Amino acid sequence: MQQIKKTADYTLFKKTSGRYAVKGKDKKWINGEEKEKILVAEQLVTLPNPKTPAPTETEAATEE
Repeated sequence: MQQIKKTADYTLFKKTSGRYAVKGKDKKWINGEEKEKILVAEQLVTLPNPKTPAPTETEAATEE
């Protein structure tokens, strides 16, 4: 793994597979939503836009 950035709170690594790893200041790995927030804040990843749900049959019938 290659160290990318080190801050007071965490250290960012880039794995050979191209994925990112985040280690906290307590030397434990950070996972889940907290990791996602850090990577987005550092502009290393972007979150996909949520899809709009397809209208149900009852909604389609009320529009007509």
